[in-house]
Amino acid sequence: MGVTALGVAAERAIESARSDALMRDPYAELFVAASGHEEMNRLLADPAARPDAVQGSHFMGLRSRYFDDYFLTATAGGVRQAVILASGLDTRAYRLAWPAGTVVFELDQPDVLEFKEKVLADHGACPAADRRGMAADLRDDWTAALLDAGFDPTVPTAWAAEGLLAYLPGATQDLLFERIDRLSAPGSGLATDYAWLAGYSDDELAGIYFEGVEVRGLLYGDARADPDAWFAARGWHTDAVVLPELATRYGRRIPADLDRFNSTRNHVRYLTARSPLRG
Repeated sequence: MGVTALGVAAERAIESARSDALMRDPYAELFVAASGHEEMNRLLADPAARPDAVQGSHFMGLRSRYFDDYFLTATAGGVRQAVILASGLDTRAYRLAWPAGTVVFELDQPDVLEFKEKVLADHGACPAADRRGMAADLRDDWTAALLDAGFDPTVPTAWAAEGLLAYLPGATQDLLFERIDRLSAPGSGLATDYAWLAGYSDDELAGIYFEGVEVRGLLYGDARADPDAWFAARGWHTDAVVLPELATRYGRRIPADLDRFNSTRNHVRYLTARSPLRG
């Protein structure tokens, strides 16, 4: 299991343990424990020893709550089909209150899905929706496999691309948008987050690490479409907020003295786009 995915799970676990948690993921710590990763398990045993991880948990709490609320709003509006792209160790299919009949498709690499499913099964976790895990590489054409798994392009879908876009080359991101648009019935939605890494020089990104991995070696800062503008140009109704606005919305104070990695997270934008209803 990749260290970045475990780092995200660890941040979710730290946030979940707060008395004022913005979200609660009871499974996050189970993934860290099952991984056997010594540093991650030391982190959860004593989070205070890692101020950077505690800082990061604030951002993860805000991000997770944003996407949680997106799905809950979509299902309250009658949507019964969700697709989580590059789902990683996401457990929303298990921890959110999905209406009866909701289908949740999770797409990710086969080893990620296998690890997650084994840990959850070992602890007797049962999904709260009709969860369908699909092994897929988003750099390839994943749409046929999604349709084969029972995805219905004639009904509204709640799409989510959380913490994903910066890990894709620009051309792959734009192709992802085209496929989402093509498969979306009227009334569908997309929630995603993104930051303009092109605004950072290579020197500025040098030496910024997340759980021991240098950030500039993971992310793409090449030319790509602005997600907000791309969907708006195709008739989707868009609403974007920056992280400080999200912190105000949820009443979470962001620490003032951020390390270099967490400082970059202040520039992330959170976007919800909704395809128009057509007569």
